[in-house]
Amino acid sequence: MSGHGFHVHGPHDHELEHAAHGNDDFASRIAVMTAIMATVGALFGYEGGATQNDAGMFKNESAIKKTEASNQWNFYQSKSNKQNLAELAMVLPGADAEKYRAEVSRYKTEKEEIKKKAEALEEDSKEWERKSEAALHQHHRWAQAMTAVQIAISLAAITLLTKKKWLQYVSYGVAGVGAILAGLAWLHI
Repeated sequence: MSGHGFHVHGPHDHELEHAAHGNDDFASRIAVMTAIMATVGALFGYEGGATQNDAGMFKNESAIKKTEASNQWNFYQSKSNKQNLAELAMVLPGADAEKYRAEVSRYKTEKEEIKKKAEALEEDSKEWERKSEAALHQHHRWAQAMTAVQIAISLAAITLLTKKKWLQYVSYGVAGVGAILAGLAWLHI
């Protein structure tokens, strides 16, 4: 378009004006379906992001529990070392054997409590790890669903340009695959 009042329409401009002002039911249906697919895709994307965040948080909690368990095992080892020294001191000439025997007994009792706590923390860590893996699997399902919807939207755009009815059904079929994948994600399958 020039500034002197002379206007040239290209073929693309003509098609856009025709689609905007015409009663093309085919284009209208594709446009509505594309908008619906984009909305559904946004929801799938949100769910995918949320489950990815959950997986990361669960993995972090697992690492924290592993560290706490490791600290308990270190504490257990230090008690074992003290118990070993007390056992050694019991047999030294001139040492108060009863005093060291009482310490050995105390260290054995303390070690059992520490061991139980360390083992419980290890189990907690494993449970958080399982939760992380499950959330990550669910995230992958949401991502697959979102990818299918994005492909369906692209096919809908190609359908609108080519006006091929069969391509419309392919687009809907791919969107249906996305819906099935989202159902699997929702059901944690």
